[in-house]
Amino acid sequence: MKSQKDTTVTKAAEETAVAILGWLAGEPELLSRFLSLTGVAPEAVRHAVNDPGFLAGLVDFLMSHEPTLLAFSAATGIAPEAVVHAHAVLTGPYGNDDF
Repeated sequence: MKSQKDTTVTKAAEETAVAILGWLAGEPELLSRFLSLTGVAPEAVRHAVNDPGFLAGLVDFLMSHEPTLLAFSAATGIAPEAVVHAHAVLTGPYGNDDF
């Protein structure tokens, strides 16, 4: 059973992923690249956002290219560390009490 802390941490990570998607929506070249890499059709994004794997993919996409991560952080005010944290929560086994 998930604790309140786990739920809060997961929700924060998911919100970071959704912020990434929002930012990518304003960056057509990057959004196109992301969708191409994932195989998600543009019309399917609305439903894909409910898929934890899609959210993890958003964060992973940003983590794979530091200049893009830094551009996202500069544009949104979301610290790179928050993205790293979201990546750890959404892509790996969660359970580290340090998070």
